[in-house]
Amino acid sequence: MTVPKELVKTFGQLARKVNQRLKELEAVDNLAIMKTLPAARCHELKGNRRGELAVDISGNYRLIFEPKNTPIPKKDDGGLNWGEVTKIQINQVDDDH
Repeated sequence: MTVPKELVKTFGQLARKVNQRLKELEAVDNLAIMKTLPAARCHELKGNRRGELAVDISGNYRLIFEPKNTPIPKKDDGGLNWGEVTKIQINQVDDDH
């Protein structure tokens, strides 16, 4: 897999994994599929990051994004309907430690 030069310049050794996660997010039909990839550990964030989600890149790094469907798909209980999220916006790569 060829990693874009911009990713290598920005993320160094993490570039390959960042590129992998971006490709996975691009390839899935909906966000529920990302939950089936154990290494990605796709999960909703809490606190001041409520409404955002993350996938793991490495032990300390994660790619943070948010659903961009209009309106945001919700279940009857108000939770996110992962199976209907088909658009996302990448916000940042974060070192959470």
